[in-house]
Amino acid sequence: MSTSSDARFVTGSHDLPITPALAEFFRHGWADTNVTAEPVPASAYAAKRRAAVSARFPGERLVIPSGGLKVRSNDCDYAFRPHTAFAHLTAEVATEAVPEAVLVLEPTASGHEAVLYTHPRSPRDDGPLGAQFYRDRRHGELWVGRRRALEETEQALGLAAAPLERLEAALTSGRAPVRVVRGVDEAIDALVPPHADEHADHELHAVLAELRLVKDEYEVGQLTAAVDFTVAGFGDVAAELPFALRHPRGERWVEATFNRRARLEGNGTGYETIAAAGAHACVLHWIRNDGPVRDGELLLLDAGVEADSFYTADITRTLPANGRFTDAQRRVYDLVYAAQEAAIAAVKPGARFRDFHNAAMRVIAEGLDDWGLLPGGAEAALDPESGLYRRYTLCSSGHMLGMDVHDCAKARAETYLDGVLEPGHVLTVEPGLYLQPDDLTLPEELRGIGVRIEDDLVVTETGSLNLSASLPRQADELEAWLAG
Repeated sequence: MSTSSDARFVTGSHDLPITPALAEFFRHGWADTNVTAEPVPASAYAAKRRAAVSARFPGERLVIPSGGLKVRSNDCDYAFRPHTAFAHLTAEVATEAVPEAVLVLEPTASGHEAVLYTHPRSPRDDGPLGAQFYRDRRHGELWVGRRRALEETEQALGLAAAPLERLEAALTSGRAPVRVVRGVDEAIDALVPPHADEHADHELHAVLAELRLVKDEYEVGQLTAAVDFTVAGFGDVAAELPFALRHPRGERWVEATFNRRARLEGNGTGYETIAAAGAHACVLHWIRNDGPVRDGELLLLDAGVEADSFYTADITRTLPANGRFTDAQRRVYDLVYAAQEAAIAAVKPGARFRDFHNAAMRVIAEGLDDWGLLPGGAEAALDPESGLYRRYTLCSSGHMLGMDVHDCAKARAETYLDGVLEPGHVLTVEPGLYLQPDDLTLPEELRGIGVRIEDDLVVTETGSLNLSASLPRQADELEAWLAG
């Protein structure tokens, strides 16, 4: 067999060629379809966020890319989702987000001027980009849909917009120190030399994450909507469980049922849906979802709708697939429920972030000890030098929630993991027990049972509000809900 790379045998693009006559025909006969854009609801909040960042880094140029398209396979891309810091500071929404856009905060005498460099709407004129709208598979309007004109972007987002072609000149002019959110766009990373202080870019990333720790009223509203959509999705799944029980890939039916709701109500899911039946529920992040849902087993569903504003819910319920818990399943479920109740009670202003996890783990450890599973007892297992109880419940009991499902991950430990809760923090509370099917330390009837219960809470002035409280949690309530 020949290994020649002779161009005669290389397919390249499967697109049909554009003849000169067709190109000429494309240049004429287009109506003016520009519109006056309405301001997006979050634009005023985004302006306040930019002002906070400006005050933190006076005299420095700040560069926040949206990121570009990522290849799924060959010439097919994943759906675009802008970087969270970019979306937070621009108020851009999923239906209008443009790949390769870059927000630049340019220092001025009084603060910063915000300029959004972006692809303008595909032109129809004879200029250098005139053929983009029908030739460019990634950015052309005929291929991927209409973008806003620059004027429309300014009207919608309340900040200056400029064509992306001007970005390089803007980033290479002047002598102001530059900080970049790196690792988002390789082209921007290459264009802007690293800051003289090797920690400068990391500090910018941390500050932008910490800016999202306390949610404003708009953000809480978006998270509430995402939770409500998610609760509806769980109802869809409950109604479809009889079919899932009959299908050899019932987990896929559960996943597809929830994901349909996510696409109908928002941008999609905030993370890959976990539809884990039977022993699959003992795998913390089971996303293969290729197994059956069997009568008599539990289904652990961990799922969240991401709104068009990118705020996502994150809820887990563990459901008896046939509507009724067995005695062994209820025994495990009730312990996890008690742990979650203790954790929820610990979520309040002034409490340390780690307190709710510690409250849940004490209940878990004492329950495991009652079952005779902890050599040396609960107190010994809870000692940080031991942690033996974690064999059955490895991970943390919750995290911050927002535009990322694990929000504010770049925040410094002193402001997050070692921080103190205050009104506006939004977090998940999700203790679980994962009793592996091959764990010989367990009685046989408990092996292969996985249970997690997860809700989304916002810290208030007096305690906390469970945004997902309308979805039943207690075992009897779950059974009644499924029967209904």
